[in-house]
Amino acid sequence: MKTIDELLSDGVAGKRVFVRADLNVPLSGTTITDDGRIRAVVPTVKALSEAGARVIVASHLGRPKGAPDPAFSLAPAAARLGELLGADVAFAEDTVGESAESTVSGLADGQVAVLENLRFNAGETAKDEAERGAFADRLAGLADIYVGDGFGAVHRKHASVFDLPKRLPHYAGFLIATEVGVLKKLTEDVARPYVVALGGSKVSDKLAVIDQLLGKADRILIGGGMAFTFLKAQGQEVGASLLQEDQIPAVTEYLERAEKQGVELVLPIDVVVSPGFPDLKAKAPTEHSAVDADKMPEGQLGLDIGPKTGELYASKLADAATVFWNGPMGVFEHPDYAEGTKAVAQALVDSDGFTVVGGGDSAAAVRTLGFDETAFGHISTGGGASLEYLEGKTLPGLAALED
Repeated sequence: MKTIDELLSDGVAGKRVFVRADLNVPLSGTTITDDGRIRAVVPTVKALSEAGARVIVASHLGRPKGAPDPAFSLAPAAARLGELLGADVAFAEDTVGESAESTVSGLADGQVAVLENLRFNAGETAKDEAERGAFADRLAGLADIYVGDGFGAVHRKHASVFDLPKRLPHYAGFLIATEVGVLKKLTEDVARPYVVALGGSKVSDKLAVIDQLLGKADRILIGGGMAFTFLKAQGQEVGASLLQEDQIPAVTEYLERAEKQGVELVLPIDVVVSPGFPDLKAKAPTEHSAVDADKMPEGQLGLDIGPKTGELYASKLADAATVFWNGPMGVFEHPDYAEGTKAVAQALVDSDGFTVVGGGDSAAAVRTLGFDETAFGHISTGGGASLEYLEGKTLPGLAALED
C-alpha cells in the first residue's frame, strides 16, 4: 500500500487529488454535534493543499436513498472543514454534474473543494457493478490522483471506496495509514495482558468479533444492552431489558469456549435500572436505582452497568498492556446512565498500556463526556471498519489501495 508520504515526495503541485474522506458527522438540523471525523482528515487535506495540489474532498453522510435530500447535505461539513483549515473551501452542489465540474475546474493550486454527498447518486452504493463503475468513471474524470482517507467507509464496497481507486493512481492518506497501523497492533504480536471491553445494544453486532477475540484476548468485559443476553444465557432474569433470545445459543457456546480456552469473560455484577427509557433530549432526572445483576426487578429496564461493575471493570483494565474498547456500557447520552461508560473511559485514561477506542458510539462518548482525546492511545474514526478488521474480514477499501 503506497502512502501519501510517497505521493508528496513525488510532488503534487497542480494535480487534482481526489480525497475520499469520512465526513459522516452527526447533525442536529445543520449544526454538527461532533466534528471528530472532520478533524481527522485535516492533516491529509492540509498537507496536499500546502504542497500545491488542487484538493477535491468527497464523502457520504447518512443514508439518503440515492437522490438529493437537504437533510443530508455536506454543506455544514464543508464549512467546518474550511474553519479547521483556516481557508475558504468551495462547495459543489452535486457529485459529478455541472456544479462539480465547474467547481473543480475553478480550483487554483492549493485550493480545496468539497463535493455534495456521494450517496445522492444511486451509483455510489449500487449492488450492480456496471452502475457502480459508471459512477466511478465520472468521479475519475474529476481527478488525476486518488487518496483514500475515509477509514469509516473502507468496509463498504462502494464506488468511491472500491471502484474509483482502481481507475487512478492511489495512495493511503495519513488517517488510514494510522488506523491500519493501530489495528495491526491489536492483531499481530499483541502486548499482554490484552483486554477487550465490548458494549453497545445488540449482541448480534458483536458475535463475529467475540468469536475471533476468544482466541486472542486474555479478558473480555461485556457491557451495554448486549450484556443482558449473556446474563439470560446464565439463567438470570433481566426484567424488561433489551434481550436477543435468538442469540442465547451462540452466547452460551461462547461462554463455554471462554472457559475452556482460559479467556476471562466478565459480565456485570450490578446494573442501573429504570421503569422506562429516558428522554435523551430533555436529560431530566429519572427514576433509577442500582441493583445486583441477579436481582433485576420484573418490568425494569437495565440501562447501564452499576457502580460495583464499574469498579470491577476498572480493576480488570488496570494491568492491561493492550486495550480495545468498542461500545458504551450504557445509555451514556443521559447523565443518569453515563457512569458505567465514564468508569471504563477513565480506566483507559489511567492505564499505562496501549489503549484504543474503537470508533462509533465509543468515540462519541469520549468526547461527549469531556475526556481529553490525547489521553488515549488512539481513537478510531470507524467502529464498523475496526470490528470487521478484527473479525479477520477483507475490507474492500483497503484491498483497493493495495497494489
